[in-house]
Amino acid sequence: MEHNNVTPYNSEYSKKSQVEDMFDNIAPKYDLLNHVLSMKIDVLWRNKLVKMLSNDKPELVLDVATGTGDLAITVQKGTGADVVGLDLSQQMLNVGIEKIRKQNLDGKISMQKGDAEQLPFEDNKFDGVTVAFGVRNFENLEKGLAELRRVVKENKSIYILEFSKVEGFLGPFYMFYFKNILPAIGRLVSKDNRAYTYLPDSVNAFPFGEKMKTILLNTGFKKVEYKKLSLGIATIYKATK
Repeated sequence: MEHNNVTPYNSEYSKKSQVEDMFDNIAPKYDLLNHVLSMKIDVLWRNKLVKMLSNDKPELVLDVATGTGDLAITVQKGTGADVVGLDLSQQMLNVGIEKIRKQNLDGKISMQKGDAEQLPFEDNKFDGVTVAFGVRNFENLEKGLAELRRVVKENKSIYILEFSKVEGFLGPFYMFYFKNILPAIGRLVSKDNRAYTYLPDSVNAFPFGEKMKTILLNTGFKKVEYKKLSLGIATIYKATK
């Protein structure tokens, strides 16, 4: 199935609208579920991304699909940069704003509601752009990637952390967990019957590895490299403008 057509609720509304509703619905339980379901390995993945980003010595970073702000906070602490977090879901942002306030990072991280496919920023504004587990949710992947490229400075990079398919002998075991265990826990905790079924569906349909690299190059990035994490459960893509 075409990745742009995989939606959370299979309703008549646009994917963008459904994604916003889904994250509004699960926002109060999102952080708890995220860390439980990933056994906190997502923290290690974010740290690895920020370590790569820190080599660019950024002063201003945009974190797209920032959600509750986990990556934005990691970026700020790891690089010292000012960070703008942007997300479709106001409820997710509200959780993130409170988290940032509690860590006294209000002056370093700002959060705003917005659409990744129509970024409200001028060209060549940011020293780096990050997205963790967000590009799968773009309604139009190529349009979203083109916007990320537009707002990052020349010779600077965007960093995408995204789930990918585990290949090899562990693949079937991981997919069983992903398609059966994970959605059951998600439904139990979040009370949203579809949100954690959408996750494996969207991962299955999403391009990864060389396919994703080709899409990024076709979007106009001059150099793309990627690194598989944890046996291929996730991948970090670095695309340079």
